[in-house]
Amino acid sequence: MLTTLSIKNYALIEDIQMNLQEGFTIITGETGAGKSIMLGALSLLLGKRADFSAIRDLEKKCVIEGTFNLAAYDLTSLFAAEDLDYETQTIIRREILPSGKSRAFINDTPANLSSLQALGEQLLDIHSQHETLSLGDNDYQFLVIDSLANNSGNLISYQKSLQQLKLLQKKLHNLKEEQAQAAKEYDYNLFLLNELQQAKLEEGMQEELEERYEELSNVEELTEQLGSAVNHIQQEEIGAAASLKEARNNLQRIANISSGYHQLFDRLQSVNIELDDIATELEATLEKVEANPEELAKVNDKLQVLYNLQKKHMVSTVTELKEIQETLTEKVSLSENAEEEIAKAEKAIAEQRKELTTFASELHKSRKSVIPVFIKEVELILADLGMPNATLKIELKEQQEFFPNGQDKMNWLLSANKGGSYNDIKKAASGGELSRIMLAVKSILATYSKLPTIIFDEIDTGVSGDIAQKMAVILQKMGEVMQVIAITHLPQIAGKGDSHFRIYKEDAANSTITNIKELKKEERVEELAMMLGGKNITDSAVAHAKALLN
Repeated sequence: MLTTLSIKNYALIEDIQMNLQEGFTIITGETGAGKSIMLGALSLLLGKRADFSAIRDLEKKCVIEGTFNLAAYDLTSLFAAEDLDYETQTIIRREILPSGKSRAFINDTPANLSSLQALGEQLLDIHSQHETLSLGDNDYQFLVIDSLANNSGNLISYQKSLQQLKLLQKKLHNLKEEQAQAAKEYDYNLFLLNELQQAKLEEGMQEELEERYEELSNVEELTEQLGSAVNHIQQEEIGAAASLKEARNNLQRIANISSGYHQLFDRLQSVNIELDDIATELEATLEKVEANPEELAKVNDKLQVLYNLQKKHMVSTVTELKEIQETLTEKVSLSENAEEEIAKAEKAIAEQRKELTTFASELHKSRKSVIPVFIKEVELILADLGMPNATLKIELKEQQEFFPNGQDKMNWLLSANKGGSYNDIKKAASGGELSRIMLAVKSILATYSKLPTIIFDEIDTGVSGDIAQKMAVILQKMGEVMQVIAITHLPQIAGKGDSHFRIYKEDAANSTITNIKELKKEERVEELAMMLGGKNITDSAVAHAKALLN
């Protein structure tokens, strides 16, 4: 429950602090006094995005701080999940700096907005005037029934399964699009692939073919130059080999004179051996050189195939051609194997739909089981609130389609008068009737949930007199199981509070500020008397106020 609330430098609020108790707390004040400002500050504690324009003094920071007593609520796992330090007296603080930057702290540990929102959902429910209209909103209707049916676990499982189904459906859609595109290009891609496969591409083949083409194209030149080289080496008496042997013999005669001469002889001997080896290899190469027009034509044809492929695909190497061949292989394979892949995807979707249908069926059954009980409880409360002939009908029908919250279509219908026809609840009920129905719904939810605090912002809109008195009784009973805070303009409701705060505006120096005060018994009498009869308090208004308090 909320035990203290401190607001500094926010809108019209300079510095206020509220110490709150268990039970039923009342907040009253004239229109425009600042009640909505206080709710706005509380919303910041619950993770609402900060508005820099809300800072009162732009040279100071705005600070909203709330202390919550969590001793009676098991929230340790939530704190652990959000990586926060758990304290039974938890302090949430929100700061808006003059720079426009916003900061949040939970027990002095910096926290992000998602952590504030996760914790806020377990601590506070702020019912605004606008929320009464949400009774006709289908999402809110499902929220109510699912809360009563304790469907949170089933809903999470269903929504995860639905997300998986959407991923599978997207995959199938992409496969079909790719298959359709591949089918259009299949014949052309297959033709290109066959061309590349027939070329029998291998790394280095182009270089080898180009070398062999040069050899076969220059047979005469090779024969002439190789023969001449052999002749220059091996010609008797004047050939390089003969001259080298003579020089070697000269050095051999003086090799023993010193190590230097011997080294020169060894080196010349090595050259002589190398020259003999070169001559032998030249002769062997010369013997292999012969004109071969047929092979030349074959090599030329292979090279022309490579050059033509490179030109067609706008590349310059065999490596690039091989990469294109791999890509074409994948495209052709995709087209040829598309039906198998599509069949696999469709099978996976069918299995996922089956799982999803199981979850949706469980949701439907649990909703169907709580709806009669819920209708009965709502109608009993409405009877107490001056709508004895009001009957509620909730239609719940299973559909084939998967929606975000299951396969159900739900509609709340109301017959406000005896013998009247049923109509959509937001059309069948007036503003005051909607307020009473919403209070009935909230009071039922309060018995099912363990939410520490609920705040009603003028839930009594459109009602008065005896009905307001009965609404006050319901709020008071709710205050027995949880902390209930009600902002009201009705003295009948204000008189039922266990504690009472008054919000008011006052002039201070050159500005107007909003302030708040907890009223003592005598002050409550005066406040109620003013709510009954205006600023000119009469004896009868005071007597009526005392009666309401008693």
